[in-house]
Amino acid sequence: MTLETWLAFTAASAVLLVIPGPTILLVVSYALGQGWRTALPMAIGVALGDFTAMTLSLLGLGALLAASATLFTILKWAGATYLIWLGIKLWRAGGALDAKPRMDAASALKMLSHAWLVTALNPKGLTFFIAFLPQFIDPKLALLPQVSLFAATFLILAFANVITYALIASRARSMVQSPRTMRVINRTGGSLLIGAGVATVALRAGQA
Repeated sequence: MTLETWLAFTAASAVLLVIPGPTILLVVSYALGQGWRTALPMAIGVALGDFTAMTLSLLGLGALLAASATLFTILKWAGATYLIWLGIKLWRAGGALDAKPRMDAASALKMLSHAWLVTALNPKGLTFFIAFLPQFIDPKLALLPQVSLFAATFLILAFANVITYALIASRARSMVQSPRTMRVINRTGGSLLIGAGVATVALRAGQA
């Protein structure tokens, strides 16, 4: 793949990971209740969960690409539309991050397992990967090297994102609990998602 494609994927992934969801809510809840020590086990659990979800998604994408290039193109169109819809929904979302501190004593293994389950079994995550990844895959190139690089990049970013959220939540609680801060994050992320979806639609139309 080209360097531009990888940089675009990296930038898009970084933005999407910052947007709060069920996983970030769980991370913040543990960090608010038990401090910065939750960061590492939660980050490992989230990375494993994302790896599980991405693997399931990529198996489906690989089978689809092998079956029909036309179906894969249709999936890209559907994925671009989904990104626009997700961006609009995120823009209209409220600004509050309803994370209650988890005061129950939890071992590192329990936190890791909890983060893995929440991340891996989130149906929105599976849907998102299926919609998001095809936008950057070139069907003319070998699939495995592309998805391996994308997966490694995403997992590293996801790990770093969880560490950052956990440390901020444990040290600057008012920031993650501020509706204004969350509103800015949601609207910025929503705008970028809409822009990415529109740009993808325009690119597909230009190639048609």
